[in-house]
Amino acid sequence: MTAPSSIAVTGLGLITAAGIGAEKTWEGVCSGRSAAARDPRLDGLPVDISCAVPGLDPARHVGRRSPLMHDRFIQLAIVAAREAVADCGLDPDTWDGARVGVVVGCGLGGIQTMETQHRRLLEKGPDSVSALLLPMLVPNMVAGHLAIDLRATGPNFVTATACASGGTAIGTAASLLRDGSCDVVLAGGTEANVTPLMVTGFHQMGALSKRVGEPTAASRPFDQDRDGFVIGEGSGILVLEREEDAAARGARVRARLAGYGASADAHHITAPEPEGASVLRAVNAALTQAGVGAGDIRHVNAHGTSTPLNDAVEARMLRRLTGDGAAVTSTKGVLGHTLGAAGAIEAALTVLAVERSTIPPTANLERQDPALELDIVTGEPREEKIEVAMSNSFGFGGQNAVLIFTPGS
Repeated sequence: MTAPSSIAVTGLGLITAAGIGAEKTWEGVCSGRSAAARDPRLDGLPVDISCAVPGLDPARHVGRRSPLMHDRFIQLAIVAAREAVADCGLDPDTWDGARVGVVVGCGLGGIQTMETQHRRLLEKGPDSVSALLLPMLVPNMVAGHLAIDLRATGPNFVTATACASGGTAIGTAASLLRDGSCDVVLAGGTEANVTPLMVTGFHQMGALSKRVGEPTAASRPFDQDRDGFVIGEGSGILVLEREEDAAARGARVRARLAGYGASADAHHITAPEPEGASVLRAVNAALTQAGVGAGDIRHVNAHGTSTPLNDAVEARMLRRLTGDGAAVTSTKGVLGHTLGAAGAIEAALTVLAVERSTIPPTANLERQDPALELDIVTGEPREEKIEVAMSNSFGFGGQNAVLIFTPGS
């Protein structure tokens, strides 16, 4: 079943609203309990809830100088990347850095720094603005900082396809391995946009849940009463290698990235194409690369944002594709919507689902929308052997990324 071009996932790292580290995140999503809460950073806004990463101390978790030189989106990525590299058994002190690439998805970059420094400019004048404003702000710096931290001097860049950015990064990284540009790639996504301006922007669009009086019930993918997403933050990083290289060094293969597909809706700046035809093209491209059929899919980690339109379009597409033969979940019910990091975090969770034959539940799904005819996992994790799993990511601008994972060794 595994295609000859499969890529091995040999390491992963996660930092999310469920906690610091992959195990904390896995425990959180399997609990089915939302991490959403009131956020003091959003005091005074109409929507003041978020899924924030708890307990991150940049000076302790990243380095003493980190608070001075890193925006939060970079700090999150460094923590996740270090865990992923430690997990894969490689050592940056001894690897050939020229053969190690970094591809990270990020939608907006250092927005927290931008807002803070803009306030300083308005309140105290130009001399109060940090000289490191731009290096802390621009999205590409997260890949640059990971290269510095881990001595990776191969291809290095950031993908920006809105909420598909993390999935796009992982699919792009696989191509660097297949064409021989790299032997190892750190691939994933990061985002830290829980700021007054960004949350206000999403609220003005009508994208956020207004259920602020009950934060833990606000994100409810595929539920009849869903009314929008809860903004989140976090990072997910995977270590990818060619399967033969991983085997040669005796590495544990947590799962295989068997296929990747991408497409554009070319329909609307924010709304998905109603029939899901463009998404289906991305799915079919990923299935073709993986050498499997739609009927082989046993699990889908859905984009599942908890917005009325997105969930309906995705569900119709999945129903046409798999009927009720695939167990579907959305982990955004627990972790919120982490925007450019979502595709990478969900890819890592899909790897863990395949590896552990366990599908996390969709939080807060109390009354499934009767128009969404899918087998959606609710309540408790479901134990099921998974030979083929799919992770979907869709972004503003109609940008779609689909990843197919199969079991490792």
